[in-house]
Amino acid sequence: MALSWRSWLANEGSKHLFLLFWLSLNVWLFGKTFLLYNQGLQYYYLHQMLGLGLCVSRASASVLNLNCCLVLLPMCRVLLAFLRGSQKVASKKTRRLLDKSKTFHVTCGVTICIFSVLHVAAHLVNALNFSENYNEEFVTLNAANYRGEVSQLYLTSLLVPGLTGVIMVLVLFLMCTASTYAIRVSNYDIFWYTHNLFFVFYMLLILHVSGGVLKYQTNLEEHPPGCFNPNKTLRQNLTVPKAFEELFPDYTTEPFPEDLAVPEPFVQNSFMRVCSEEPKFQSHFPETWFWISGPLCLYCVERLYRYIRSNKPVTITSVISHPSNVLEVRMMKDDFEARPGQYVILHCPRVSALESHPFTLTMCPTDTKATFGVHLKVVGDWTERFRDLLLLHSNQDTEILPIFQQRRYPKLYVDGPFGSPFEESLNYEVSLCVAGGIGVTPFASILNTLIDGWKCYKLRRLYFIWVCRDIESFRWFADLLCMLHNKLWQENRPDYINIQLYLSQTDGIQKIIGEKYQALNSRLLIGRPRWKLLFDDVAKCNRRKTIGVFCCGPNKISKILHKLSNSSNSYGTRFEYNKESFS
Repeated sequence: MALSWRSWLANEGSKHLFLLFWLSLNVWLFGKTFLLYNQGLQYYYLHQMLGLGLCVSRASASVLNLNCCLVLLPMCRVLLAFLRGSQKVASKKTRRLLDKSKTFHVTCGVTICIFSVLHVAAHLVNALNFSENYNEEFVTLNAANYRGEVSQLYLTSLLVPGLTGVIMVLVLFLMCTASTYAIRVSNYDIFWYTHNLFFVFYMLLILHVSGGVLKYQTNLEEHPPGCFNPNKTLRQNLTVPKAFEELFPDYTTEPFPEDLAVPEPFVQNSFMRVCSEEPKFQSHFPETWFWISGPLCLYCVERLYRYIRSNKPVTITSVISHPSNVLEVRMMKDDFEARPGQYVILHCPRVSALESHPFTLTMCPTDTKATFGVHLKVVGDWTERFRDLLLLHSNQDTEILPIFQQRRYPKLYVDGPFGSPFEESLNYEVSLCVAGGIGVTPFASILNTLIDGWKCYKLRRLYFIWVCRDIESFRWFADLLCMLHNKLWQENRPDYINIQLYLSQTDGIQKIIGEKYQALNSRLLIGRPRWKLLFDDVAKCNRRKTIGVFCCGPNKISKILHKLSNSSNSYGTRFEYNKESFS
């Protein structure tokens, strides 16, 4: 049981500690701002008008500022790739924490949605209170022009913050609904276009805080909140408490009731507070600039750098059509460097002027060859149009054998490379790599790298598990697996890689056609892996070692592997879980 706890800490500890720190920061910021507007002397008169709505609206705004600042950082892909690959982050646990950037981005996005609803609701209450609690004594504090001005309030004093707030809520609603899994899978274009409305959201956010509706008192020393103003009392013919009669006998107009206690604002620490002038109010200087300017500038600089870096089109050397609607594109680009496990973003203007998509590198450039490549599965409009442009006839992907096409290819731009969790697979002594279908692509670049040379890496044993629905899918990388297998046999290291291929859906015994694939046919199993037995076998053969578990495939497989990685075993083996998701 202790081992299970240590495994959980290794896999989830750093992530949960970071989330706990983030959550504590949000709670502290909310509470600090709430108390400031509830008890702060500079907001005494404003709080009398607006009440709880003021505290909630400003506290939620502080949380929104923080998360609008943080939500951009996980999208700085060049920065994350630099931190991961330059060894600036020496700790493996911290580098694995960088791989959770997408999860943190989603968490911040959900938080923004929740507190936006709270912020809007609180400001609706404030708008009503501005109208109902019109302050006739301090007119400059009001947002309304007179008591009961509800219909015109939003069209006059609240025009800028109100209108920008409404538009931001609509933009946020579109971004959130289009980010759901169902829409991303069914129509990725909708997700891509709506998510790029974030720039409109930030521009409106900058304008939103410039309204200056909420004001604070600036002359607290000259006018302590709730103080006694004898000149004003005389002018208005008001009663004066008995405590003030001796000090201001000339201002006393009529006795103050003896049975009525002196109000708290008049006396504090046994001293009477007397104001020398009327309160002065001033609008807040917008604070949102301080929160979002840094991350927003960083993100814009990175996008500019990425645009300059990817401005030159690549040279497509060949296109290969594989079975089961999979296309392989091999390219060349000057000064392009990448590490195994990284991914790039492809942009083809003839397919879409704005749209681009990420694809994992299946072949990285080396010292001896400059070619790099990707495998993409044709599953949507973008990939279908891209395939039709690359191939002379779109039905050639049904051929059993790959077909090379020689033709004039469209312009293709490559942005990247960017980091992924699979870069760590070569930094473990033992790695367990599990792929589901097209999820094999991250591991293909790793296998290609091992063919070029494996002795320079820490990795000494690789378990490679690949699950496919049809037999033809294994042909995507059958040649690669056979080449690596033969190389290791020639170097007397057949135990370096353990290959297991699983055919999950079949009517009978099948095999990969071709005499050269006999080594793979002997490792082809029918059905799905028995994951618990597989983990036990790996743990038994690698006692008291730390094993990196890498998964790229369906969520169902990922959840099983995640759970098994956190479970205990009797061999002292610890599994550290890493995952890449299709969505």
